[in-house]
Amino acid sequence: MFVIWFLEFVILDIQWFLMNYLPKKSDHNSRSLTPVRSYSSRYRRLAAVWVLLLALGYGCATVEPPPPPAPTGYPKPYKVLGQWYQPLPHAKDFSQRGIASWYGEDFHGKKTSSGEVYDMHAMTAAHKTLPLGTYVQVTNLSNNRTTQVRINDRGPFVRSRIIDLSYSAARTLEVVGPGTAPVEIVALGTRVAPESAGQPGGTYLPVEYYKGTFTIQVNAFKIQTNAERLKAELDKKYKNVHIAEYHNGIETFYRVRVGRCTTLQQADEYEAIMINAGFKDSFAVAED
Repeated sequence: MFVIWFLEFVILDIQWFLMNYLPKKSDHNSRSLTPVRSYSSRYRRLAAVWVLLLALGYGCATVEPPPPPAPTGYPKPYKVLGQWYQPLPHAKDFSQRGIASWYGEDFHGKKTSSGEVYDMHAMTAAHKTLPLGTYVQVTNLSNNRTTQVRINDRGPFVRSRIIDLSYSAARTLEVVGPGTAPVEIVALGTRVAPESAGQPGGTYLPVEYYKGTFTIQVNAFKIQTNAERLKAELDKKYKNVHIAEYHNGIETFYRVRVGRCTTLQQADEYEAIMINAGFKDSFAVAED
């Protein structure tokens, strides 16, 4: 109601301006002009009304609601494109059917949600809620081709799509050509033993994110000396500072980590401490 009143006031001001300052047909050059001082005063008044109206609109803007509280034992929710997603605390008995897509060269070499650098030639995938590090079996329901991938990223944030495959995984399932395919995914867990003749596909344990061993990854480097320099800096103040090497089949990354926690809640608190200390890229991870 207050906004409507202001709009009416502004319209009346504009009408007054047009009536008093635009020349009329009968005026020609003989119309007496309102003094400049009066014009300036009126102009300033009109401008002040507009500023006040803009300030009122800003003050009435919708306040961003806080994230929904995570259930006990669950990881923190995250928001993408205005929607909140709640990661699962574990992958036990998880299965899902829907549409798979894939992502490739445009994202190659960029960081994933897990902190790893995306490698389009590795057998990985993105999922919105499965714990990062979970291995899943993906079956293309159009041709029954099957493969196993590790979840190391979040997505796809497109309606009806449930998993975003790396280029290599999509090629294995023959999804690259059509771009999408109906699939079934079944969570296997984390790999605790590699594939062998007696155990095809390897041995897996369900991922549980609310308990285990957690640490805080502060940064990751391709150059080892940079990682060692940061480690030396952190060693002066924090405990259990270490470098975890990760090789994606092409290059090696040196991930600098600090601290050791036994619950996700402890890890979240430690993560906040590191971010407040100026290490803005810090995030909690399950220790390999």
